[in-house]
Amino acid sequence: MKIICIGRNYVDHIRELNHSIPSDPVFFLKPDTALLIRNRPFYYPAFTGNIHYEIELALKICKVGKNIQSKFAGNYYNEIGIGFDMTARDLQENAKQKGLPWTMAKGFDQSAPLGKFLPKSSFPDVTNIPFHLDLNGKTVQIGNSSMMIFSFSEIIVYISRFMTLHTGDIIFTGTPAGVGSVKQGDKLEGFIGDQKLLNCLIK
Repeated sequence: MKIICIGRNYVDHIRELNHSIPSDPVFFLKPDTALLIRNRPFYYPAFTGNIHYEIELALKICKVGKNIQSKFAGNYYNEIGIGFDMTARDLQENAKQKGLPWTMAKGFDQSAPLGKFLPKSSFPDVTNIPFHLDLNGKTVQIGNSSMMIFSFSEIIVYISRFMTLHTGDIIFTGTPAGVGSVKQGDKLEGFIGDQKLLNCLIK
C-alpha cells in the first residue's frame, strides 16, 4: 500500500506558509513505514528540532483504478478517517532552500498517525465534513471538506492519471490553517464532527 498526501489544498493554510495557490493538486508520497496506528505514541525523532502537526481527512481506496473518470471517482473510496501529517519543518525548509527533495521531512518513520475510519455511507454529504484538531485540549485547527480547493473526486481523478490506485491505499487530502509545533508530553486528538477518531501522545 502507499500513502498519497495532498499539499496546498486549503487557501488559509497556503497563506500561513506564504505559498502560491496551485492550479492542479500537489501530491507526494509517504512509505508504509510512516504509518502509526492504534493510537500508539509518536516518538520525537532525534534528527529534527521542529516537528509540526497537520490534521487531514483521509480516504481509504477500495478498488484498483487507473485514469479514473470524474463520474466514477466516488466509487473508489468507501471509508473516511483522520490522519496526522507529521512534518520535520526544519528539514523541509532546509531542503527547499537548496532546491532539493524533502522526502525525509515528510516520509520518516511514524510520520503518518492514522486513526479510525468511518463508512462513507455514514456521511450525508462528503463535500461538507467538519473536522478539527485539539492540542492538549485546545482546538488549534478547524477544517471542513467544503473548504478544499480540490474535492475528493478531483484528487482521485488527478492522482490516477499518474499512478494506479490500489485497494488499501490511503489518501491524505490536505490540511487547514493552524499548523504548529509539538513537544514531548503534548497530546493530539483528531475529530470528525464531535467524534474522536485519533489520539496521539508525543513522547
